[in-house]
Amino acid sequence: MSEQRYIVGVDLGGTSINVGVVSYDGSRVLAMRSSPTGADKGPKHVVDRILMMIREAMADAAREADIAPEGFIGIGLGSPGPLDRATGTVIETPNLGWRNFPLRDLVANAIGLPAELDNDANAATLGEWWVGSAKGVDNVVGVTLGTGIGGGIVLGGQVFHGVSDVAGEIGHMSIDSTGRLCKCGNYGCLEAYASGPAIAARALEGLRTGEESLLPSIVDGDVSKITAETVYEGIVAGDPYAKEVMRDTAKFLGAGIANLINLLNPEIVVISGGVTRAGDHLLEPLRHEVRRRAFRRAFEACRIVTSELGNQAGVIGAACVFRRVRFGDL
Repeated sequence: MSEQRYIVGVDLGGTSINVGVVSYDGSRVLAMRSSPTGADKGPKHVVDRILMMIREAMADAAREADIAPEGFIGIGLGSPGPLDRATGTVIETPNLGWRNFPLRDLVANAIGLPAELDNDANAATLGEWWVGSAKGVDNVVGVTLGTGIGGGIVLGGQVFHGVSDVAGEIGHMSIDSTGRLCKCGNYGCLEAYASGPAIAARALEGLRTGEESLLPSIVDGDVSKITAETVYEGIVAGDPYAKEVMRDTAKFLGAGIANLINLLNPEIVVISGGVTRAGDHLLEPLRHEVRRRAFRRAFEACRIVTSELGNQAGVIGAACVFRRVRFGDL
């Protein structure tokens, strides 16, 4: 049997859960799987799904790599926040509707393995820093675009958590003080403009005011089914309105990222999540907007790239969280 150690990585998001078994050095991901979160069915449903996926992944990985039971040494969890890492508690997460939820201990006790918890975007950023797009870079900002917008900050090779574990909530920086209502209760948050649901909402608003577009035909006339993925499909089909929606998204993101570059002066910004499927339709206007807004010296020192690890970033990063907290050797 293999004597190598493995860590189960869990990436919990507002829309989907990803689970995989990660080798101790981060070089392999076994038994990767994904499932809808089902947050509308309540926290018990979500936790039960996580537990089922962990058990299945461990069983599949054990068969695939001939791993003995003692080869599984722990579980890393990435969850939307804010969090209390010391107690393993999800303090609040607007996209799941949880408050003061003891996620770490529920999972650890049910599986019978130690577990550690960090913000999901911190985990994704760590994954890219460890073995992905930002490998070998000391100062990194990660931006995750999904149901919400998350952020992770690595300074000097260490995740910056802030005094109360809230650092990196990039999606909730205000870009318009009197703007759109965000799920967090504030107005004008970046997340309210450039997350997946926000992209769909802005596209729908334009259609309702008479914009001509291929988007309704993509959803068979039921515009309530339009998603950020629909906008991407419209771009591929050459729809000018879909391209306009994505250009506006890039401007909003560019404003937020320029703020981060001016504030933190990172070497690299890694953008991940489903919205990045838009490719250069997103990245080119985004970089243009950042160049326009950021200090030149800061912009020229920073690369803006997309994730190398894709949907494995959060899983690998969650495993990295466990290794760092438990063993401190990264």
